[in-house]
Amino acid sequence: MTIRDKLHDFFTKGKISMGFGKSLANITDDPRVNLPTSEILRIREDLDYYADVFDNIKFFNTINQQQSRKPSTLSITHQAARKLASVIFNEQVTVSVADETIDDFVNQVFTDNLFNLKYEEYLETGIATGGFAIRPYVDNNKIKLAWVRADQFVPLQSNTNDIQSAVIVNRTTRSENNKTVWYSLLEFHEFDGLSTETITNELYRSENVGEIGQQVNLSAIDAFSNLPEQVVISDIVRPTFAYFKTPGKNNKSIESPLGIGIVENNKNVINAINTAQDQFYREVKLGKRRIAIDGSLMKPSAAHSNDDMNQGYPVFDTDDDVFMQVGKTKDGKPIIEDLTNDIRVNQYSDAIQLFIREFENNIGLSQGTLSTDATKSTKTATEVVSDNSDTYRTRSSYITQVEKQIKELIISIVQLATKSELFDNGKAPLTVDLVNQPLDINLHFDDGVFVDKDKQLEEDLKVAMAGIMPKKQFLKRNYGLSDDDADDWLKELQSEAPETDNMTNQQANLLGGNDGSNDE
Repeated sequence: MTIRDKLHDFFTKGKISMGFGKSLANITDDPRVNLPTSEILRIREDLDYYADVFDNIKFFNTINQQQSRKPSTLSITHQAARKLASVIFNEQVTVSVADETIDDFVNQVFTDNLFNLKYEEYLETGIATGGFAIRPYVDNNKIKLAWVRADQFVPLQSNTNDIQSAVIVNRTTRSENNKTVWYSLLEFHEFDGLSTETITNELYRSENVGEIGQQVNLSAIDAFSNLPEQVVISDIVRPTFAYFKTPGKNNKSIESPLGIGIVENNKNVINAINTAQDQFYREVKLGKRRIAIDGSLMKPSAAHSNDDMNQGYPVFDTDDDVFMQVGKTKDGKPIIEDLTNDIRVNQYSDAIQLFIREFENNIGLSQGTLSTDATKSTKTATEVVSDNSDTYRTRSSYITQVEKQIKELIISIVQLATKSELFDNGKAPLTVDLVNQPLDINLHFDDGVFVDKDKQLEEDLKVAMAGIMPKKQFLKRNYGLSDDDADDWLKELQSEAPETDNMTNQQANLLGGNDGSNDE
């Protein structure tokens, strides 16, 4: 920590201790935050849809008593976000940096932080809510990754092109004097747009869950006691966080730099799906077999005191609720009448599937991705690929944003790894000039779900044999190899060149023969 940082900490702590700290009802009350409150509320509501949290349904029962019950829903938001996340990013994604030393370092950081697993999880929530952020930081001489949900990430400016400054909110609860207290750590990241980022940590205490509260010293929470009040990181090329924004314009707040998730423009159709599902569930639950019988049939033919054997009584199983007692008919004769109604399975199923297909269209998924398609299992691979065309185009839009975030994250990781002052041992793991030597970063996404691999291999083989496609590209496209792995394959093939003497020249060239006309 520099002398400037130490002086800032000293004066800040003294000001807060004397009661001159700030008080915030909402995060948007801070003058550094320039975001409509409606955006915060929108994201919180989107999270409720993703978590399938809805208000109880109120109704009046048969005897005019108001009742309340939990709705039966399909969790369609989670299903859609999960489906999209799995086809956009999965364990088949590979990341490489041209510089071998940096590549090894970055991939080790990703391995230590279970990057592929965590990224798919947070991408899922980001798709539902509009975005999420990743912030690398140094802890115990290692670079760790902090994952930031949309409801924890608030930009400090309204530049719709990019977010270079933001506040990250972390909330914790404690019990004090038998009362629940909420603490909010506000982590302000202010990048000057050139080469310096100022990180300011502020802690707030509130006894109301809906408020940020009164500013207190960081030492009020043991976990934050070692945090500096302010840190200045110089000679960097970008902020120390990377933000993922869902593709498309935020039509709910035109000036907001935040993305908009699959929930916001589809609340009506999601509500329709849940309403149809809830009514169908209630019809199944209440549509059990019911038989109305005269109440006299449930009574003994004669009164017997201390009759342990229940002689004269009709005996039913204690779990039986099929028979319902009613009064006698007008002519005084006992009645037995089946009151059971047929359950409208087809009508409700058709309605639910109709709404789900509408939801698929709205969010860019192919028909049958979430809805039921009875013919899908009998289709060929080529037909399935054709049917998935809408999903593939949507996936391509998301991949553009994913690539942007991961590349920015790698740059943020590398620039932190060059700052010796952030490491306890005073030694920076990397020495890189990112200004004059930008990183060459490559990402490979497996398209196997959308591409008929056998057909692609057949066509690419013909093109490669004709000498139009480079051998290296053939290996990368059809076997998912990185540049380095493809080079290794070609070297091994060239070492086996004597074994290709009996092949045609085109075949030998494809396997790495002496003719290098097709090499990159």
